[in-house]
Amino acid sequence: MRIGIITPAPARSHYGNRITALRWAKILRRLGHHVTISQRYDNEKLDLLIALHARRSYSSISRFRRQYHDLPIIVALTGTDVYRDIRSSRRAQQSLQLADRIAVLQPRALRELESAARRKALVIYQSVEDIRGLRKSGRKSDRASSGGFDVSVIGHLRPVKDPFRAALAARLLPPSSQIRIMHIGGAMTKEMEKRARREEQINARYRWLGELSRPSALRALAQSQLCIISSRMEGGANVLSEAIVSSIPVLASRIDGNVGILGADYPGLFGVGDTRELARLMTRAETNPNFLRQLKKRVANLAQLFDPVREERKWAELISEMPRN
Repeated sequence: MRIGIITPAPARSHYGNRITALRWAKILRRLGHHVTISQRYDNEKLDLLIALHARRSYSSISRFRRQYHDLPIIVALTGTDVYRDIRSSRRAQQSLQLADRIAVLQPRALRELESAARRKALVIYQSVEDIRGLRKSGRKSDRASSGGFDVSVIGHLRPVKDPFRAALAARLLPPSSQIRIMHIGGAMTKEMEKRARREEQINARYRWLGELSRPSALRALAQSQLCIISSRMEGGANVLSEAIVSSIPVLASRIDGNVGILGADYPGLFGVGDTRELARLMTRAETNPNFLRQLKKRVANLAQLFDPVREERKWAELISEMPRN
């Protein structure tokens, strides 16, 4: 099949949607399909359109439907789609109506869909490849260099990510703590960049590394002893699946995008924006080896969800359902 993947994220960017699109393209090519990735649909001849982001890809979805009335469309929902746009945006709602199938990244997202959309929906967990070697090399060096307890925060500096929550929590830690926040992600505005620079100046525990290549970001994750995901909204973060496959313990905000993967009883959850609760969990992870082992065991038990073979099989089954031109 000739398959077009539409994502608003620019080429060569490190946005989660671009990473997802690249991974899906790789999977679909392995399955024998011809795949292109673009930011918008420009009337090329396709057999199937896969659109990431219901609201932002609406123009591409509607254009494809006008051109090919009977060919299939799969709409993949992002966090902002699931937890905001499908309730407030007419474009997002119309994208769901035009879709033949709807993909979500974790099971709790299904609860947010109306019955007609839910009948078309399925869960596709985001698999992770090429990270086990990084994990092995990283585990040797995480404490050896200077005796610290490195905590990774990976994600672009955007309000929806609540990007400085870990840094604020680190300010509350006792003087004896060896925790260091290693923050990876590009600043989306000048104000965010200024805030990150200012935080580095006033907070000795915080270091902003800026935007790194994906291999470098994965290496930093593998070398950390804890990962913090503080987002206010997520559809199913790539970094969460990457941390799980790396067996890196996670502290995560109590939002559906995290809870849908980690489970409601996961002991490393904290309230959205709750700096003190996060600081308590950070201290507990650093000082209580049993707690850290408990977190690590819980994430290790989830790793099979993100097996590339599993995701490829899911896509093969989904594509086999699609009508052929």
